[in-house]
Amino acid sequence: MKHFPDPIVVRKNDQEMLIEVKGEKGNSIYQIVGTDKGLDYLRGTNPVGVVFSEYSRMSPLVWDTIRPILRENDGFAIFATTPWGQNHAYDLYRMAKDSDTWYASLLTVDDTKDENGRSIVSEDDVEEERQSGMSDEMIAQEFYSSFQAALPGAYFSKEMSAAELEGRITKVPYDPDLPVDTYWDLGVDDATSIFFAQSTSHETRIIDYYEGSGEGLIHYIRYLKDLEYVYGKHFAPHDINQREFSTGRSRRDTALTLGIDFTPGIKVDKSESIDSARRFIKRCYFDKEKCYAGINALMNYHKAWNDRTRNFSGPVHDWSSHAADAFMEMANSFYALVPMSQTMNHPTAQTDFDIFNAPSGNIF
Repeated sequence: MKHFPDPIVVRKNDQEMLIEVKGEKGNSIYQIVGTDKGLDYLRGTNPVGVVFSEYSRMSPLVWDTIRPILRENDGFAIFATTPWGQNHAYDLYRMAKDSDTWYASLLTVDDTKDENGRSIVSEDDVEEERQSGMSDEMIAQEFYSSFQAALPGAYFSKEMSAAELEGRITKVPYDPDLPVDTYWDLGVDDATSIFFAQSTSHETRIIDYYEGSGEGLIHYIRYLKDLEYVYGKHFAPHDINQREFSTGRSRRDTALTLGIDFTPGIKVDKSESIDSARRFIKRCYFDKEKCYAGINALMNYHKAWNDRTRNFSGPVHDWSSHAADAFMEMANSFYALVPMSQTMNHPTAQTDFDIFNAPSGNIF
C-alpha cells in the first residue's frame, strides 16, 4: 500500500482488491484479479495495462482473452514469472527474446543484488535449501530460472518428454477410414476439455483437442459437428448420469436431446487413473499443433508442494487439470476394454444435422 500515497487515493475496496487513484487525465483503477474465477470474469474487464504474476502457472487462454482488449486500448502487458518447464511461458519468452518490439529478461540469483552488490540469495542459502530437502530440479527452477529443469511433482512430464524424443509429438493427420472417439471433462463453472482420438490395435492417435469455458453443452456439440469428423463414441465422466434436483434430468439426457449420446466412463481412484494415463501415453501419438494446449496441460499437471512439510501431496486443481482429467478418461476407458467404435456404422460424415430440430433418436 505504500506505493499508493494517501493524497491520490479516491477509494479502496478490500473485498474486490481494488484501489482507485487520481490522475492528470482522470482517475485510474488498480485491481488484483484471480484467474481462477474463469475467463468470463476476465472478459468483463477493460484494462489498459495488465501484469501477469506467475504466468507459467496460468492457463494460456488467459493471455488470449486479454490481448485483444489491450490491443484495442493501446495498452501494455508485463509477464513476471518463474519458469515451469517448457510451457507457454517458455514459448512467450523465446518469442520476446527474438522480437524487436518486446522486452525480455531472465535473471538468476547470481544476477539479483542489493544496493551493496551482494546477492539477495547467496550460494550458502541455496546449499542450505538443498541440504534441507529441496530437489536439484526445484533449485534449478526457483533460483536459476531454468526452463530445462524437470517439472517438480509433474505427473506426466517424464512420459511426455519421452513421447517428444521418440517423435510421437508430431503431425498426426486425420484418417477418414477410422472413427473419431472423443473424451470429455465436463466443467460447470470452469473449463470443459475434449480430446479427439483415433485408435488401432497398436496405437492411439490424438488428432485434436478443444477447450472452452463458460459455455453450455450446445456450444461444444456445435463445435464437434463443424469439424465434420466421422465420430464413433463420446466418453464422459461417470457422473454424467446424475440427475439434477431442479430438472430431474441428467446431463446425459440433455446431451441426448441435442444430438450426442455419451458413454459414461467408469469410476476410478485418482491415483489409479494417473498410473493408467502414464502407461497409456506410451502408445499415443499427439498432433503437435492441434493438441498444443492439451499437450501443454499434460506436461504441467502436477502435485501440490507443501512448504511447511517440504514434500508433495495430491494433484493441484488448476488450468491443467481439466485436460488431464479428459486424458485420464481416455486411459481408463482403454484399460477397461471399452470397445472402440467401428467405421462400418458411419461410412460418411453427417453434415446436414440440425441440433435444434433433432429428435432424441437422431444422434451422431
